[in-house]
Amino acid sequence: MEIKQVTVIGSGLMGSGIAQVIATAGFRVNLFDSYPEALDKGKSGIEKSLARLVKAGRMKSEDQNLVMERIMFYKEMEPSLKGSQLVIEAVPEIPELKEEVFNSVEKFAEPDAVLATNTSNIRITEIAGMLKRPERLVGMHFFNPPVMMKLVEVIRGEKSSEENFQEVYNFSKKIGKEPIKVLKDTAGFVVNRISAPESLYFILLLEKKVDSPESIDAFAKSQALPMGPYELMDYVGIDTVLHSLDYYSKTLSSAYGNTTIPLKMVKEKKLGIKTGEGFYKWKDGKAQIPKANPSSKVELLDVFCLEINEAVKLIEEGVASPDDIEKGFCLGMNRPFGPVSVAKGLSNKEVKDKLTQLYEKFGADIFKPAKSIEDGRMKEAMDGRLKNSSNVKNSVNEVGKLIKVTISGKVARIELNNGKNNLLNTNVLKELDGVIDKLWNDREVFVIVIAGNENVFSAGAELTQFIPDFMDFMEHSRKGQRIFRKLSEIPKIVIAEMRGYVLGGGFELSLNCDIRVSHSECVIGFPETTIGLLPGWSGSQKLAKLIGMSRASYLILTGERFTGDVARDYGIVSRLYPKEELREKTMEFARELSEKVSPIAAALSKKLIYKGSEVPADVGLEMESIAMGNLYNSKDFMEGISAFVQKRKPDYKYQ
Repeated sequence: MEIKQVTVIGSGLMGSGIAQVIATAGFRVNLFDSYPEALDKGKSGIEKSLARLVKAGRMKSEDQNLVMERIMFYKEMEPSLKGSQLVIEAVPEIPELKEEVFNSVEKFAEPDAVLATNTSNIRITEIAGMLKRPERLVGMHFFNPPVMMKLVEVIRGEKSSEENFQEVYNFSKKIGKEPIKVLKDTAGFVVNRISAPESLYFILLLEKKVDSPESIDAFAKSQALPMGPYELMDYVGIDTVLHSLDYYSKTLSSAYGNTTIPLKMVKEKKLGIKTGEGFYKWKDGKAQIPKANPSSKVELLDVFCLEINEAVKLIEEGVASPDDIEKGFCLGMNRPFGPVSVAKGLSNKEVKDKLTQLYEKFGADIFKPAKSIEDGRMKEAMDGRLKNSSNVKNSVNEVGKLIKVTISGKVARIELNNGKNNLLNTNVLKELDGVIDKLWNDREVFVIVIAGNENVFSAGAELTQFIPDFMDFMEHSRKGQRIFRKLSEIPKIVIAEMRGYVLGGGFELSLNCDIRVSHSECVIGFPETTIGLLPGWSGSQKLAKLIGMSRASYLILTGERFTGDVARDYGIVSRLYPKEELREKTMEFARELSEKVSPIAAALSKKLIYKGSEVPADVGLEMESIAMGNLYNSKDFMEGISAFVQKRKPDYKYQ
């Protein structure tokens, strides 16, 4: 089935936002709401949102009109459903209302239409129980605001058909979102379920009178969070928080119901921004937070361990893969790292001890260490090696790698694919390491090109990722050095295609390649010393050997950036191509090398160049003689001589 038209039920902020996203992607959308004023408000909201995008230069004015032309607005449900292959329910989180909606949808929708619900917490199986054909329903949880947030959780209910589940997952990608697969139904799915224990934690901090909301919020903001927990609860709505806690108390743990503050605030109509007062008074859309010093009575590790604990439970239960959990949490919470990454920087004992302390302090069983943590198997869980979660596939290969590899003839092209700046983090390094190992023994690949996606090679390391202490940071440096060094040692010719920004770790990556090509406008440099660091992935050593100590000292100590033209003059870059032809010319150069250069001769030459520079001259010459002797017995040497005599292209076989 091909989805060409979609009906969205409910024109509130979520429904109208979802409709806009789908229409922007080129699909026809019918937006239905039984309340005329709500429908008019939804239409006005879409128009204003599109106008903002045009004003910001993110959309052309003619495209704005096209998007509006793709959306039809309906005040009656039956005609809105005609001809739609997908129906998305986006009404408030009231089970009775959802039941009423789906009774009508099932009555009027096309017989083969896929049904989806945008519920953020309620189990899909519960909602599907309202249907005569529960296999039709799939969870499709967008995050607010849908126009800006990239994540969509695609949830399989107990009776959801595999065909419909996959269809919704594929469609989510078609409309420009980054979906994750929630393979087993659970309240809160992935992101909200991981966040649930910390919501309870912050409420219990107040009930135990540990500290004031303003002090704890000040602490959160001191950790670079845009909002503290209580300001965020006010923004979301205390009634919404209470509803979620109540639902979790019935479906996950009774501990979520052991609070009094949210209920008291709802009774007093202190709901936050929507009533003008919650934990704080609100004026003109801003919280009036009393000044306070950051709390010294809470620790960031408390929150991290609660997130890790819930993530491990999701893995144990087979709800989602570690990679989808990490991706979902980062995208859904706008965080640079998630619980899987943090867990890799902590020991099992640290996490277990912290969770035990929290359980003993607050008495909430949801804080108890998960079974895998209790058994000392946290790392196995986060690596996806638990036997009871083996049915959960590592989904990163399905939804887009951080490293893309394409092989054409004897040339492999490796492209960094981590956002517009291609920042290098632990996950990128891990994938790059795996790709290098895979290509190492591929005798059909003679030349490797390393490039960035779109307009940037790499703007350097991702400094916001979580690294616990100086020892771990030192090992992070060694890890990058080891992985980059493999490029110097791999028995292939490696070419760096330097485009756009080539800074810091990105520059170091290029320095470990054998040949560098670029364009004249490329921006290159080591900015590390200007932010209190130094080139720690071999840059301090590689650059000096390449261009001499004087120039290397100047470039590293000043942090000065320079262009591709200067890089060629310094001997860093071997060839400059026109910017618009860089990819084409680089691949043409790589193919040329793969056809005319003996791969065995190239591999041994690399060893002599790199290893020979590290030993006395007489040792290097002896190594050269031995290499010559080995080449004399190779079939590729005989093929090279024959091709030269016969005036034809050689056909090397790596033999």
